[in-house]
Amino acid sequence: MSEPSAIFSQRPLFAALAMIGAGASFALVNGALQASTMQLGVPSTSAAFWQYALGLVVALPWVLRRGVSALKTRQIGWHLLRAGLAVIGIQLWVAGLARVEIWQAIALVMTSPFFVILGAKLFFGERVGLVRWLATIAGFSGGMVILQPWTEAFSWAAVLPVGAAAFWGGTSLVTKKLTETEHADSITVYLLLLLTPVNAVLALGDGGIVPSGDALWLLIGAGGLTVVANYLLTLAYQKADATFVQPFDHLKLPLNIAVGFIAFGFAPTGAFWPGALVIVGASLLVMLDEQKRSAREATALGKA
Repeated sequence: MSEPSAIFSQRPLFAALAMIGAGASFALVNGALQASTMQLGVPSTSAAFWQYALGLVVALPWVLRRGVSALKTRQIGWHLLRAGLAVIGIQLWVAGLARVEIWQAIALVMTSPFFVILGAKLFFGERVGLVRWLATIAGFSGGMVILQPWTEAFSWAAVLPVGAAAFWGGTSLVTKKLTETEHADSITVYLLLLLTPVNAVLALGDGGIVPSGDALWLLIGAGGLTVVANYLLTLAYQKADATFVQPFDHLKLPLNIAVGFIAFGFAPTGAFWPGALVIVGASLLVMLDEQKRSAREATALGKA
């Protein structure tokens, strides 16, 4: 295999693994947030603040190993936009986790790929083939099968994760834009630096509780894992198009289901199983499609 061919085949695989790793880290974060809010009574605004404030403490020594160069940027406007979108998404998401079970919240937030696919097409001009459109729609439909919003069991609190999905879709697109010129370390630390003061104001407005005991340890863990998850997410967008890596975000559903069941005994309805199969199948379909595209590009490059 030629060197260009190896590069084309490895980059999508690395991006997919980074996205899956981010999903696993976020699943553990969600479990910690739900335990601290739903079970231990920490207000959602305070949980969101401490999650990212502690994440900033964990991240700074790691990120600043490159010195002050990690803070150099010519894209401060994009960083501010990303932080603004992210903070709204975070507040909506944590508020949702405080009110609905993990599996239900995740099923709803899986509408995010729709916003990402549409935005990538409209703002970045990325080519979205038929396979990717169909796979994304299939993943969204699988989430709806799991949620069953047409039943009496549906709670309006579950609308909160849908709002989070919309704002996080915008955050993902801005992340992709930043990766064109910014280092992954810089993107990560700027998000944490900008999120922390905004989250602090929101937490103070809601009473500003200082966690202790188990709640404190849970939020410390959530903070550290948030750093890992965001860094892996940034790397995923660096290595492949947003329309390719986003469907792998669907795999967060079974990961969160596992965390919810092991930690809280939350078990989804029987509709979860066919929905999950559709989601996983759609993600695998996109991966196979990307591999075929990479092979064609490698072949074309070899003939050039």
